[in-house]
Amino acid sequence: MPGNGTSKGTILVADGNEGIREPLVELLRMQGYKVIAVADGEQAFMELCSQPVDLALLDVMMPGRTGFSVCRAVKSRLETRLVPVMLITGLGKGEDRIQGIEAGADDFLNKPVKKQELLARVRSLVRLKRFTDELENAETVLCSLARSIEAKDPYTEGHCDRLSRYTVSLGVKIGLADEQLVSLRRGGIIHDIGKVTVPEYVLLKPGPLDAAERKIMEEHPIAGERICAPLKSLRDLLPIIRSHHEKQNGTGYPDRLKGDEIPLAARILQTVDIYDSLTTDRPYRKALSQKKALQIMWEETRRGWWDARLVDALQELLQESPKAFSVA
Repeated sequence: MPGNGTSKGTILVADGNEGIREPLVELLRMQGYKVIAVADGEQAFMELCSQPVDLALLDVMMPGRTGFSVCRAVKSRLETRLVPVMLITGLGKGEDRIQGIEAGADDFLNKPVKKQELLARVRSLVRLKRFTDELENAETVLCSLARSIEAKDPYTEGHCDRLSRYTVSLGVKIGLADEQLVSLRRGGIIHDIGKVTVPEYVLLKPGPLDAAERKIMEEHPIAGERICAPLKSLRDLLPIIRSHHEKQNGTGYPDRLKGDEIPLAARILQTVDIYDSLTTDRPYRKALSQKKALQIMWEETRRGWWDARLVDALQELLQESPKAFSVA
């Protein structure tokens, strides 16, 4: 047990049988863990939703909500889905383990619980949670960096958060899966992270860029991809970061991709990025109306710049919900 008063982690133990629950609690506390003990599934879920927990040990057959039910609910919430869940069961049927896997359980332990096996698995899962937290912290730093870049220019205030909302709305409109929507939401925040490498005299220049300045600006998607590539959790975002400045006719940058060579997620973000740029104030003009912005986007689509299917979906979405893309 640690001698400095610090905890190795916080573990929730949920079991309706006090004779089983209390020895588990005592064992884990002796090992230096902070333990939250509850007697039923509903209490377990409420505790997991109300405070940080590094591991949940859930009895499968609890009063009220079963361990399967709690696990499924925890894994379906964005805020708790990364909390490791170990199901403790006296059931020996293979279908029960399958049900647990389908609910999202990270590990299983059979009753009667063996002390050394329990502690080994607890150490492993708590360590995994710490690694996950480190990745989340790294992502938080990148998101803060992206917002700091945006904050340099008063004309782009709120741009990242709007794109995060807008891309998800358009993704829902065209029927994308939940995991793709998550990538779009995150991509909306950090798509321009590579601008951290662009000098301010270029980034904030009010007039047109000269050839040398444009070359510098066109490198930022590559820089952004390079910054985010080491984080495996951001792997799905790399195509968005690298390709959101490509054009359908191959005149975009950095890779001069054409048509469907441009990843769909990048085309979605690109579509709402253009719309947001047109409908917010810029140093060289005031914000355009929704009607005028769409008119310009269709003109540029006919030139071969944007994906007509996505511009059409955007227009339909705006007709259905006129305030969906309003500046908050």
